[in-house]
Amino acid sequence: MSSIDKSGTFTLGNRTVKRLGYGAMQLAGPGVFGPPKDRDAALAVLREAVASGVDHIDTSDFYGPHITNQLIREALHPYPDNLVVVTKIGARRGDDGAWLQALSRSDLTQAVHDNLRNLKLDTLEVVNFRSMHGVRGPAEGSIEAPLTVLAELQQQGLIRHIGLSNVTPTQIAEGRRICEIVCVQNHYNLAHRNDDVLIDDLARADIAYVPYFPLGGFTPLQSSTLSGVAARLGATPMQVALAWLLQRAPNILLIPGTSSDAHLKENLAAAELNLSENDLAELNAIASEEHI
Repeated sequence: MSSIDKSGTFTLGNRTVKRLGYGAMQLAGPGVFGPPKDRDAALAVLREAVASGVDHIDTSDFYGPHITNQLIREALHPYPDNLVVVTKIGARRGDDGAWLQALSRSDLTQAVHDNLRNLKLDTLEVVNFRSMHGVRGPAEGSIEAPLTVLAELQQQGLIRHIGLSNVTPTQIAEGRRICEIVCVQNHYNLAHRNDDVLIDDLARADIAYVPYFPLGGFTPLQSSTLSGVAARLGATPMQVALAWLLQRAPNILLIPGTSSDAHLKENLAAAELNLSENDLAELNAIASEEHI
């Protein structure tokens, strides 16, 4: 059994995937804009991820834009039968790299076709609709109109499954009235735990929860408690943060991103860690620490 197999599995749509996957966002240039500094290194990381057992890759055509999907295609196409590529729509990039809404029928339809073309796929396995009611976090507002467009594209066979990103429980309930929702992708980690109740509710409904910024995102997690637990276990703080997420709930799927082969291997090794009840108790207190 490889390291990543120890992460366990969960259902994503009608596919079973390992709970430790890979997020491609960091393969684009600074600010998730433009090409990578080292294209060959980016391609190598993607190939190493799949060779190491990763069968769930998260991406979007607005990363770059187009860059990460083109890298994925170059590195991995034709794709292994067990590989699930999940993409995201609802935004676009301005010429200056700004993150802009792209929610009209034509915007969403074009985004689906862009993803299909750049990934060289006939059908997108999972498409997450990214709500733009709040840019820095979920904010209330109806998602019926854009999600109805996605449901129509699903009926046309261009999308197999639909998920949601940056959404509230109210929006998830609204979405589930329109179509089946197979996953929710929100900001969540050791320190940012607004979705604690939601994660457990989704687990009872067999819906995957995919935390973005599992390691803190653009501001990496920093905590003396986290560092102390890591030192005691002979692991890195980031490995402990990932292991905590794996033990937090069975429906959590992880997509830590990196452009470094060494960091990729460190992330995947987090599946080897088994946190004790004392470890978990210490780590659970981090969310209330003022300095993190």
